[in-house]
Amino acid sequence: MSLPSGRPIFLERGAYRRRRLKDAARLLPILTLILLLGPVWLAPAPLSGAGGTVWLFSLWLAVVIASRLLHRRLSRASPEEARGDEL
Repeated sequence: MSLPSGRPIFLERGAYRRRRLKDAARLLPILTLILLLGPVWLAPAPLSGAGGTVWLFSLWLAVVIASRLLHRRLSRASPEEARGDEL
């Protein structure tokens, strides 16, 4: 089934996954900001010394790893998926 313009109503599985990965890549900075500032606003005393430093660098490492994984998954897309994603 397709629209009058010839485009399909539903995306193929690969294109759908690629779009969700793009959404995750767009939300990663916002999630990082929330995870960075949330504990500081809610419990500033426990995160004022060494605990805060450990939290900051742990979060930084997690964001670097998540960015790398998202980049790797997005760069593996086939040309057919990229074409289906432009709808």
